[in-house]
Amino acid sequence: MVTERCQPKSRGEERSSRRQFFGLAIGVHFTLLTVRADVNPGVQPPDVSGRILPKLADIKASLPPGYRIDTGGSIEESVKANEALFAVFPMMLLAMFTLLMAQLQGFKKAALVFIISPLGLIGVVIALHIFHAPFGFVALLGLISLVGMDMRNSIILMDQIDHDLEAGSTPWDAVVEATLRRARPVVLTAASAILAMIPLTRSVFWGPMAIAIMGGLAVATFLTLLNLPALYVLWFRVREPAAGPPAGSRTADEPLVELALADSARIGVSHGGVLANGHVASRRSSE
Repeated sequence: MVTERCQPKSRGEERSSRRQFFGLAIGVHFTLLTVRADVNPGVQPPDVSGRILPKLADIKASLPPGYRIDTGGSIEESVKANEALFAVFPMMLLAMFTLLMAQLQGFKKAALVFIISPLGLIGVVIALHIFHAPFGFVALLGLISLVGMDMRNSIILMDQIDHDLEAGSTPWDAVVEATLRRARPVVLTAASAILAMIPLTRSVFWGPMAIAIMGGLAVATFLTLLNLPALYVLWFRVREPAAGPPAGSRTADEPLVELALADSARIGVSHGGVLANGHVASRRSSE
């Protein structure tokens, strides 16, 4: 076996040499060549790898059997972290839905909040594309935290609607008034969170997470205030109450009512005159 290996100068090269010696120990002979490089300040390794890997596609396709090119470094670690995170996703979603049902005390309300929560992904994609930030493990953490923030805003609106219904408001008025009253605190809370993420945007490591939260929260807050009331009205079949006649307007039946009242008043006056004349006549006869 011919092995081309330089003197190890870093942990990565020591790790590659250990893999080579381990292969010899178990009787598998292979040659391992590790290529490492540093990136310029302000540039992230996934960006560099994303530019290099398409150029290596032809080389990978022309390799003979038994040879392959693998990507290591931060990309390999990010893939491992994502796999570990996706493994607990089902339990996390189940726990979140259970807590929503306990808070809102209803399956339909919890499902409505759960449907609204992914709207922030629209803003995440737009923000990462504008700032040329990679969607890696750190940005994924920002997306998960963004889902929780959006659910909090939805729960605030749903809770206010329930309070208005308990206070005696009609379903339509409860939805409209709750949205108008809670729009200001929801927007101010989202704005404070967005402004707090600005210093982190300059960080090479935490920058994608901050950008994902900023863009996603801005779009999710706006879409939640619009879509949640609309979906609530559709889901629970809330209808707008029929509008009554405007103030100062006259209906078609009002002239008839006034005519009847005038006739009854005239008849009452005439009867009063007869009774009065009869009473006067009785007094004169007694005299």
